[in-house]
Amino acid sequence: MTEGLEEHWDTRVKAILKAELKRKGVTYAQLVDKLAAIGVKETEPNIRNKLARGKFTAVFLLQVLVAIGAKDIRIE
Repeated sequence: MTEGLEEHWDTRVKAILKAELKRKGVTYAQLVDKLAAIGVKETEPNIRNKLARGKFTAVFLLQVLVAIGAKDIRIE
């Protein structure tokens, strides 16, 4: 995969996750607590860095979506 195409996907997934957090009105600080409630230990700076880079695992994506109570996500 070319680097430009990979960056496109990184940007897209980052935007999707940020949009879901905004839709739920969840700050990074609140996300730390919500993740802890499901047994996932993260720090606010670590979350901020992951989302800034747009590079995180599918597991992290799913953990965040479950923690914020997302029932579905908007891909487009």
